[in-house]
Amino acid sequence: MPKPITPLLAVDIIITLKDRSNQPIILIKRRNPPLGWALPGGFVDVGEMLEQAAIREAQEETGLRVSLEALLGCYSDPARDPRGHTISAVYAASASGVPKAADDAAEVALFLLDKLPENLVFDHHQILTDYARYRSSGTLAPIHQVGSS
Repeated sequence: MPKPITPLLAVDIIITLKDRSNQPIILIKRRNPPLGWALPGGFVDVGEMLEQAAIREAQEETGLRVSLEALLGCYSDPARDPRGHTISAVYAASASGVPKAADDAAEVALFLLDKLPENLVFDHHQILTDYARYRSSGTLAPIHQVGSS
Protein backbone atom coordinates (compact mmCIF):
# COMPACT_ATOMS: atom_id res chain seq x y z
CA MET A 1 0.00 0.00 0.00
CA PRO A 2 1.49 3.38 -0.97
CA LYS A 3 2.13 5.97 1.72
CA PRO A 4 -0.58 8.63 1.84
CA ILE A 5 0.34 12.19 0.98
CA THR A 6 -0.44 14.24 4.08
CA PRO A 7 0.06 17.79 5.38
CA LEU A 8 3.25 18.74 7.19
CA LEU A 9 3.12 18.75 11.00
CA ALA A 10 4.41 21.66 13.07
CA VAL A 11 4.24 23.07 16.59
CA ASP A 12 3.90 26.67 17.74
CA ILE A 13 4.53 27.81 21.29
CA ILE A 14 3.02 30.78 23.09
CA ILE A 15 5.66 31.50 25.74
CA THR A 16 4.62 33.69 28.66
CA LEU A 17 7.46 35.13 30.75
CA LYS A 18 6.28 34.41 34.29
CA ASP A 19 9.14 36.36 35.92
CA ARG A 20 7.83 39.68 34.49
CA SER A 21 5.02 41.50 36.26
CA ASN A 22 2.99 42.07 33.08
CA GLN A 23 3.66 38.51 31.81
CA PRO A 24 4.44 39.35 28.16
CA ILE A 25 4.67 36.76 25.42
CA ILE A 26 7.65 36.16 23.15
CA LEU A 27 7.42 36.60 19.40
CA ILE A 28 10.20 36.05 16.90
CA LYS A 29 10.94 37.99 13.75
CA ARG A 30 11.39 35.30 11.10
CA ARG A 31 14.73 35.01 9.32
CA ASN A 32 13.18 33.10 6.40
CA PRO A 33 10.04 33.68 4.28
CA PRO A 34 7.34 34.32 5.04
CA LEU A 35 8.87 37.31 6.81
CA GLY A 36 7.22 38.97 9.79
CA TRP A 37 6.51 38.32 13.46
CA ALA A 38 5.54 34.82 14.54
CA LEU A 39 5.23 32.52 17.49
CA PRO A 40 8.32 30.40 18.08
CA GLY A 41 7.81 27.05 16.41
CA GLY A 42 8.75 24.69 13.66
CA PHE A 43 8.36 21.27 12.14
CA VAL A 44 8.11 18.04 14.10
CA ASP A 45 10.94 15.60 13.41
CA VAL A 46 10.20 11.96 12.54
CA GLY A 47 10.18 9.93 15.76
CA GLU A 48 9.54 13.01 17.92
CA MET A 49 6.52 13.61 20.14
CA LEU A 50 4.69 16.92 19.70
CA GLU A 51 5.64 17.97 23.23
CA GLN A 52 9.31 17.23 22.59
CA ALA A 53 9.18 19.27 19.37
CA ALA A 54 7.59 22.22 21.18
CA ILE A 55 10.23 22.24 23.91
CA ARG A 56 13.05 21.84 21.34
CA GLU A 57 11.77 24.56 19.00
CA ALA A 58 11.23 27.01 21.88
CA GLN A 59 14.79 26.48 23.09
CA GLU A 60 16.30 26.62 19.59
CA GLU A 61 14.61 29.92 18.73
CA THR A 62 14.59 31.74 22.09
CA GLY A 63 17.31 30.07 24.16
CA LEU A 64 14.78 29.41 26.95
CA ARG A 65 13.69 26.19 28.56
CA VAL A 66 9.91 26.17 28.70
CA SER A 67 7.31 24.38 30.76
CA LEU A 68 4.35 23.33 28.65
CA GLU A 69 1.07 24.20 30.35
CA ALA A 70 -1.71 23.40 27.90
CA LEU A 71 -2.49 22.35 24.36
CA LEU A 72 -4.35 25.39 23.05
CA GLY A 73 -5.49 23.62 19.90
CA CYS A 74 -4.66 22.32 16.45
CA TYR A 75 -4.81 24.71 13.52
CA SER A 76 -5.34 23.07 10.15
CA ASP A 77 -6.65 25.55 7.58
CA PRO A 78 -4.95 24.45 4.33
CA ALA A 79 -4.24 28.14 3.57
CA ARG A 80 -2.66 28.97 6.97
CA ASP A 81 0.90 28.62 5.61
CA PRO A 82 1.78 30.01 2.16
CA ARG A 83 4.52 27.36 1.81
CA GLY A 84 1.97 24.52 1.78
CA HIS A 85 -0.63 22.70 3.86
CA THR A 86 0.73 22.57 7.40
CA ILE A 87 -1.07 21.58 10.58
CA SER A 88 0.16 23.09 13.83
CA ALA A 89 -0.36 21.92 17.39
CA VAL A 90 -0.18 25.06 19.52
CA TYR A 91 1.00 24.92 23.12
CA ALA A 92 0.79 27.49 25.89
CA ALA A 93 4.03 27.50 27.88
CA SER A 94 5.89 29.52 30.47
CA ALA A 95 9.53 30.42 30.99
CA SER A 96 11.76 32.76 32.91
CA GLY A 97 14.85 34.62 31.81
CA VAL A 98 15.99 36.71 28.89
CA PRO A 99 15.18 35.33 25.42
CA LYS A 100 17.85 35.45 22.72
CA ALA A 101 17.19 35.08 19.01
CA ALA A 102 18.72 31.97 17.47
CA ASP A 103 18.16 29.40 14.72
CA ASP A 104 15.33 30.64 12.44
CA ALA A 105 14.70 33.73 14.59
CA ALA A 106 16.37 36.92 13.39
CA GLU A 107 15.09 38.81 16.44
CA VAL A 108 12.98 38.23 19.56
CA ALA A 109 10.76 40.73 21.32
CA LEU A 110 8.25 40.80 24.16
CA PHE A 111 4.65 41.83 23.54
CA LEU A 112 1.49 42.26 25.55
CA LEU A 113 -1.57 40.56 24.10
CA ASP A 114 -3.29 43.91 23.59
CA LYS A 115 -0.26 45.44 21.83
CA LEU A 116 0.72 42.89 19.18
CA PRO A 117 2.60 43.86 16.00
CA GLU A 118 0.57 44.25 12.82
CA ASN A 119 2.73 42.03 10.61
CA LEU A 120 1.99 38.65 12.21
CA VAL A 121 2.47 35.78 9.75
CA PHE A 122 0.52 32.58 9.18
CA ASP A 123 -2.68 32.47 11.29
CA HIS A 124 -0.89 33.66 14.41
CA HIS A 125 -3.28 36.58 14.93
CA GLN A 126 -6.17 34.08 15.23
CA ILE A 127 -4.11 31.83 17.50
CA LEU A 128 -3.26 34.75 19.80
CA THR A 129 -6.91 35.84 19.84
CA ASP A 130 -7.82 32.32 20.95
CA TYR A 131 -5.03 32.42 23.54
CA ALA A 132 -6.22 35.77 24.94
CA ARG A 133 -9.68 34.21 25.44
CA TYR A 134 -8.10 31.19 27.13
CA ARG A 135 -5.92 33.37 29.38
CA SER A 136 -8.80 35.63 30.46
CA SER A 137 -11.58 33.07 30.82
CA GLY A 138 -9.97 29.64 30.91
CA THR A 139 -12.11 28.52 27.97
CA LEU A 140 -10.78 27.23 24.68
CA ALA A 141 -11.94 28.51 21.31
CA PRO A 142 -14.94 26.72 19.84
CA ILE A 143 -14.21 24.14 17.18
CA HIS A 144 -14.58 25.59 13.69
CA GLN A 145 -17.60 23.99 12.07
CA VAL A 146 -17.28 22.72 8.54
CA GLY A 147 -20.17 22.49 6.10
CA SER A 148 -22.19 19.31 6.03
CA SER A 149 -22.65 17.40 2.79
